[in-house]
Amino acid sequence: MRDFSRRGVLGLGLGAAAAVGIAGCGSPGKPEPGTPGPIKNPKSQGTPTPKAIGDGSTADTGPQPNQPDKPVPLQPGETPPQFVVFSWDGAGEIGNGLFPRFLKLAKDHGAGMTFFLSGIYLLPESKKSLYQPPNNPVGASDIGYLKDENVRSTIKYVREAWLDGHEIGTHFNGHFCGGSGSVGKWSPADWQSEIDQAVSFVTNWRTNTGFTDLPPLPFDYRKELVGARTPCLLGRDNLLPTARKLGWRYDSSSPGGLQQWPVKREGLWDLPLQSLPFPGHSFEVLSMDYNILANQSKNTTKGVPANYPAWRTQATGTYLGGFKRAYETNRAPLFIGNHFEEWNGGIYMDAVEEALKGMADKRDVRLVSFRQFADWLDVQDPKVLAKLRGLGPGQAPAGGWGAYLTAA
Repeated sequence: MRDFSRRGVLGLGLGAAAAVGIAGCGSPGKPEPGTPGPIKNPKSQGTPTPKAIGDGSTADTGPQPNQPDKPVPLQPGETPPQFVVFSWDGAGEIGNGLFPRFLKLAKDHGAGMTFFLSGIYLLPESKKSLYQPPNNPVGASDIGYLKDENVRSTIKYVREAWLDGHEIGTHFNGHFCGGSGSVGKWSPADWQSEIDQAVSFVTNWRTNTGFTDLPPLPFDYRKELVGARTPCLLGRDNLLPTARKLGWRYDSSSPGGLQQWPVKREGLWDLPLQSLPFPGHSFEVLSMDYNILANQSKNTTKGVPANYPAWRTQATGTYLGGFKRAYETNRAPLFIGNHFEEWNGGIYMDAVEEALKGMADKRDVRLVSFRQFADWLDVQDPKVLAKLRGLGPGQAPAGGWGAYLTAA
C-alpha cells in the first residue's frame, strides 16, 4: 500500500468512469497596485478580428481578457500578498456540471484558476487510434475517453474559462501511472511525443470530431501552454528538460512540498502540491482532493455515507488550515489540486468551494492561476525572493515584514 501520510503522493486524471486503484491512479483586502489579484472590474483588452489557426479549432484573438494589472516588485518593508492557486487536473466536463459550477464560483469571487486539460478529452473515442502513447498500445488510456456530448461540453467550457481569464495548462493524455508504460519511466523524447499529441488534439478537435457549430478555442495553444502537472506526479525529472526546451515557465509535478516560497529547477518555477495540516492527525496530507479521500475512505470513492459530513468538514479544515498557517506567518503561496469528480458524495467539491469563500475576502489575498503567479515571481528582486525562502512553514518574519524585507 502507498503511504498517504505527509510525504504521500497521488495525482489523478478525471475519467468518464472513475475507477481508483490502490496506487492512486484513476480514470481520473485591497490589492496593491500592479499585483495580480481578484479581478473585481474585469475589462476586455480589445476584440481584434480572430485569426484562425490550422483547421479553425483554435484562433489567435489577441491578448487574453480579464487579466490582473501588470505585476511590480515588492517594495522595501512591504507585506507580500497571500497567493492561492486552485488548479484542476483533467478539466473535462463529464455531465456532472462541475466545470461550470467552478467557473461561476471563480467569477463571483474574482479568482483566477489553472485548468490542466487532458488532451484526449477533446478526442472522440471513435478516433482513439490517433493517439500513440509512448510505450503503450495505440489508443490505450488509463482514463476513459469522453462521450461525444461531453467532448462538446469540454470545448465549450475550456473556451469560457480562457475568456474569463483562467489558464489552460496540460495534464497530458493517457494518465499512465503503473506498469512498464508508466509516465514515471518515460524519456524526454517520450514526453515530447506526448506533449505534441496533446497539443494536436486541442488544435485539431474540429477535424477529429466533425463538429462545425462550435466557435474555436480563442487562443494559440502552443503559445498559451506554459506549464503542466504530470499524472500521479510521476516522471518530472525527464519532463523538465523537454519543458525547458519548449520554453515552459513552471511545473506543478513535484511529489509534495512544504509551504515555503518556491525555487526554480531546470529553469522552471517548481510549484508543487504541498503538505498541509490534517485535522485530527499528527501527520500532514498532500493538498489534493484525492489524497484527502485516500486517508478518509481508504481509496474507495464511495465510502460510508454517514461519514460524509465529518469528512467534508475535515477536508475544508485542511485547506483553511494550510491557508491560515501561511497567511499568518511566511505568506508562502498555497497550491490546491482538484478533480471534477463527485467522490464520496461530492464532499470534496463542497470543501474546496467553502475554502475558497473563506479565503477570498481576506486582506492581501490573491486568487490567481499558476501563470499569473509566475508573472509576479519573474519581476521580483532575487534577493527578496531568497529572503522569503528563508522562512519555513509557519515561521513569521522576525520583527515583522517592515523590518524583514527592508533588510533584504
